[in-house]
Amino acid sequence: MSYHYPLDESWSRQEIIDVVNFFNMIEMAYEGQVKRTDLLLAYERFKQIVPAKSEEKRFYADFQKSSGYSAYRVLKEAKNSTQDKIRCNR
Repeated sequence: MSYHYPLDESWSRQEIIDVVNFFNMIEMAYEGQVKRTDLLLAYERFKQIVPAKSEEKRFYADFQKSSGYSAYRVLKEAKNSTQDKIRCNR
């Protein structure tokens, strides 16, 4: 499925691509599975683009409102897991 991705119009094209990729991986964790290392790398890049915790929380809330998927929950699972693949249930 396709959801509304929270974006900032001041970002460069590459930054938009990287943020969309990050949120796409959150979707994949709910709709199938995602490779843990790829997700953590995408999150690292997301944090370079959105370094402020308050902004990060706002983007997460906007995405969750649109999709029903929690980026926080997926990342918590990825950080605490030793599994190669991450999968979340609603």
